Amino acid sequence: MTISAIVTVPPYSPFIEEVARHPIVSGLRLNTVMPTKGSLEDVIKHLQDVAGSKDIWIDLKCRQLRVADYGVPPFTEITLTHHITVDTPVKAYFSDGKEIATVLAIDGKRLIMQEGPKRVIGPGESVNILHPSLQIEGYFTDTDKQYIDACVNCGHHQYMLSFVEQQQDIDQLRTYDLDAEIVAKIESKKGLVYTKHKNNDVRLMAARGDLFIEAGMPHKIIRAMEDIYYADASAIAASRLFSSLSRSLEPSCADIGDVDNLLRMGYKTVMFGDEICMQRDSIISGLNLFQAIAEPYQGGRRW
Repeated sequence: MTISAIVTVPPYSPFIEEVARHPIVSGLRLNTVMPTKGSLEDVIKHLQDVAGSKDIWIDLKCRQLRVADYGVPPFTEITLTHHITVDTPVKAYFSDGKEIATVLAIDGKRLIMQEGPKRVIGPGESVNILHPSLQIEGYFTDTDKQYIDACVNCGHHQYMLSFVEQQQDIDQLRTYDLDAEIVAKIESKKGLVYTKHKNNDVRLMAARGDLFIEAGMPHKIIRAMEDIYYADASAIAASRLFSSLSRSLEPSCADIGDVDNLLRMGYKTVMFGDEICMQRDSIISGLNLFQAIAEPYQGGRRW
């Protein structure tokens, strides 16, 4: 398998075509929390036109916990996209785990907080609750279902499913689209258990954005990445890639070593997440850097 990259694309950015033409790029990913205009069919057709023969992955949010409304401090409640139950009090993690707040009670989709992050919390932000008692109601969101309908209408069948944890998650998509080509994003301990029993027609993704937090102790991400690769040699390593380039066009030594380590583990495909993909210079620099690091590994070679 040739080493390649999948890139998250803001659907109306002026540099999509340049990204799609990059030789290391095998596909584009639409994060479905991004705002769109017109019909979803129009959005998908636009991306198909830009991508040409390359893949277009529609990333559905599924049971991933996200903020539904703005929360402006000081506030005592945050509304989620899903109804949940969990033993309280419990810790909730925001900002990729950098901010921690205490939830005192749950009321359906509402988290009643002791305190929240000391900043505005916006719709679409992810929330992680690690307590083993957590139960999330439902799988596909209403927006997910709208995107599935739009894909079927366009004859498009490539999906990424967030927080896959059981075969039922895969089966549920195929009740809507029998021809679905699925990447199962592994983002939790339950997801890691699922990888031991997955069907061979599903490709895995080590989705490090949430998995790094959900794995528990930070060092456990290493074993999780290895387990996912051993379960699927075609697995994709995603997110937390070249984050330093979103702040400066000088990459950090740690970021370079991280990507090299993924290649040494055996990963052949990476996916760049939202952070680095919002600006043309950061993502093009990231793709050029990835291509340079990957060159000695192409064709199964090593340094």
